[in-house]
Amino acid sequence: MLLLIFGPPAVGKMTVGRAVADASDFRLFHNHMTIEPLLELFGYGTRPFNILRDEFRIRIVEEAAASDVRLVFTFLWPLDDVDDLAVVESYIAPYVDAGKQVAFVELAAPLDTRLERNRTEHRLAHKASKRDVEWSDGNVREAEGLVMNTSPERRTVAEDLLDRHRFLRLDNSALSPAESAAEILTWLSAG
Repeated sequence: MLLLIFGPPAVGKMTVGRAVADASDFRLFHNHMTIEPLLELFGYGTRPFNILRDEFRIRIVEEAAASDVRLVFTFLWPLDDVDDLAVVESYIAPYVDAGKQVAFVELAAPLDTRLERNRTEHRLAHKASKRDVEWSDGNVREAEGLVMNTSPERRTVAEDLLDRHRFLRLDNSALSPAESAAEILTWLSAG
């Protein structure tokens, strides 16, 4: 099984993913596992950074699928971007092609909660690029202009993909990582 956790910056994707892995046989692959080493070499958003980030992620997912690894993969996903939709489809293809289940969990929390989480030691320990917290806070605020969560008021291009797979939207603003993980694992076991 491939469990994809997405949502806006600092919503708790990595932390909840770690809690899911700690409470189950899932293994965590969070997006900064590919981002941090590439930043050192190429800089964020450059052509080689983007190419290698996606190639590394796809290869890791391919090997996990081939090895029957139950994988939690966390990442940021602008839901109204057609190019990002194609990238996400390439991420899930190894599991889909192998006939394995794919599930999506969307985390949601208000900006003030995410700004508070942005400064936690756990986050900063695993994401060196976020240690400049003033810059990182600005990045969290800037992302407010992107569509990072679903809404009944609008439909995004990503939702056709979400409709084809198991999908849970979880407001984790008042939940601990362990509580969020428990809800996710209960939801997975029910279906």
